[in-house]
Amino acid sequence: MLAIKLGKEMKKFIGFFLVFVCLYTSSCLEQEFPLFEDSLIEWDATVVNSPALGKDFPLLLRVPRPTFAISTSDPLITRRTGQLSLRVNFVSPQKANEENFTYRVIADETSAVEGVHYNISGQAVIPAKSNFADVQIEILDSGAGTGPVDLVLELVGNTTVKPSERYKKVGVRISQQ
Repeated sequence: MLAIKLGKEMKKFIGFFLVFVCLYTSSCLEQEFPLFEDSLIEWDATVVNSPALGKDFPLLLRVPRPTFAISTSDPLITRRTGQLSLRVNFVSPQKANEENFTYRVIADETSAVEGVHYNISGQAVIPAKSNFADVQIEILDSGAGTGPVDLVLELVGNTTVKPSERYKKVGVRISQQ
């Protein structure tokens, strides 16, 4: 075999050249990454809290804080809570215009009575250039009762913003003590 002796400088040059060729050719490869282009909404409390036993959504006993799981240090939701705010996450690139969406009460899962235990509007707005909306629930003090009542809400969305199937429901348990 013919052995070729290369000088130190030549070895460095060949090494740099090979690295350059590898980087240059790999950078020209076309890579396709899937882009998420849908516009979804989800209850923040459903994303960060576990579902209640036998349910596919959490049943909140305590006032939630956005992006945090419920903690025993959070205040209980009672008939004296007053205004309760639930965050809705907008899973989408921010939009230049506001997005109005709707939500509804799931009657089969709800024991609370509108106008007696709570009031809601059924509509909320994601402001322009934002990824969040706050749904306001007015908790009414109907006097001491025998036990807690549950309010279960479901995101409906609109024609361009759809609810996330996995995170579209949330429950609120209102203590009547």
